[in-house]
Amino acid sequence: MKILLVYPKYPDTFWSFKYALKFVSKKASFPPLGLLTVAAMLPEEWEKKLIDMNVSVLTADDLEWADYVFISAMVVQKKSVQEVIKRCKKLGIKMVAGGPLFTTEYDEFEDIDHLVLYEAESTLSSFLDDLKKGCAKHIYTSKEWPDLKKTPPPQWELINMKKYVSMCIQYSRGCPFNCEFCDIVVLNGHKPRTKSKDQILEELEVLYSQGWRSSVFFVDDNFIGNRKKLKTELLPFLIDWMKQKKYPFSFLAEASINISDDEELMQLMVKARFKKVFVGIETPNEESLTECNKYLNKNRDMIACVKKIQSNGLEVQGGFIVGFDNDPPSIFERQISFIQKSGIVTAMVGLLNAPRGTRLYHRLKKEERLLNDLSGDNTDFSINFIPKMNIETLMNGYKKILNTIYSPKHYYKRVITFLRGYKPKSVKKKINFKFCNFKAFFKSIWFLGIKGKERFHYWKLISWTLVRRPRFFGLAITFSIYGFHYRKIVGI
Repeated sequence: MKILLVYPKYPDTFWSFKYALKFVSKKASFPPLGLLTVAAMLPEEWEKKLIDMNVSVLTADDLEWADYVFISAMVVQKKSVQEVIKRCKKLGIKMVAGGPLFTTEYDEFEDIDHLVLYEAESTLSSFLDDLKKGCAKHIYTSKEWPDLKKTPPPQWELINMKKYVSMCIQYSRGCPFNCEFCDIVVLNGHKPRTKSKDQILEELEVLYSQGWRSSVFFVDDNFIGNRKKLKTELLPFLIDWMKQKKYPFSFLAEASINISDDEELMQLMVKARFKKVFVGIETPNEESLTECNKYLNKNRDMIACVKKIQSNGLEVQGGFIVGFDNDPPSIFERQISFIQKSGIVTAMVGLLNAPRGTRLYHRLKKEERLLNDLSGDNTDFSINFIPKMNIETLMNGYKKILNTIYSPKHYYKRVITFLRGYKPKSVKKKINFKFCNFKAFFKSIWFLGIKGKERFHYWKLISWTLVRRPRFFGLAITFSIYGFHYRKIVGI
């Protein structure tokens, strides 16, 4: 059997980093971890090829080679998915599909021969058994949340690692919280399930043996969902492994704001060489936090929490939302103020949308406020329901946030605010040029320091960093390049 695994193309979004990738000569930020893991679950004797359409072209020869095309995608990749389906149908190639898009919108994909929904550990084996017997069904689904100790290491040899900025790894699935707008509990359940420490170390060993020596993203929706297990089992062993291997990787993860309540956890993560955490801040408006059941963020000084995390050596990337029913007209200025004061350089501000299956989706459906399906890109000025706020006011306010926080003046000021309070324990006091990509640096000089509208702010940051925080010179260049990407996406 010849299996072609296809990962559809992302549109240009906040997280695509399309314009930043050109500075470092990479094609994509992250590889398709789900497909690589599914590949490892398929029979060993099958021939397998993987085409990530974000790094290479899907050719007619690729498709004609395959007996089956396996597709996995998120909602934001829907347009590319439809193009792949059309090409497969034209050539008469059978398709198998799974992943978040197909799990939540399976009724829209009648042209797919076999839909293997939810988690592959629960549904893939049944499909493979039926396929072997010649009686494979159209849909395979399960409400079982499988034990992740069954999950094999990804089949990394199917990709060219050099085309990516970071590799991926998954420790847990599920989240203990239940925010109204979030589909994590729909897709992965409420109770965090984890792999064993031995599984994680095995996966890191594979990456190490493949020659990878850069960042690794823990893709868990909430890395600290099971803090006790993380602190007593995984992190101590991860710290020892990294030390033995002379620190070949740096890590990034997603976490809830309560990470700031646990000094021991933050210190362990920093010792293990975690550099960044993405935190769902959502909104500084308490009534809106109550509305969406984001109780964890309530009744706390979130700016102080962010500062505490960053002072412990973890860069905070933040997610923000506007469009809640309880958002007042002042919300746009309040979001801008929060982002600037907190020093969150990478601040993803999106419009509220209602993914299928979420409590928000069901509430809005009951209230007859749902419109079309969401695009999956919450920064594309689309909203899939009728908001309480006047739509023109909402869109103009949202546009104002983006145009302000990513304007060179505000963006570079925020970088300096962050660098002032950032205190990683493992960084040397002098500039360490081996961490600085010279090619990206010289490109930044040309595109940002000479040709760019932001050149005054760029050189101001460079000079300030060299005088005040020389050890963060490489980081300052990285932020400058990120800002270039964000402004391209926003259109300023």
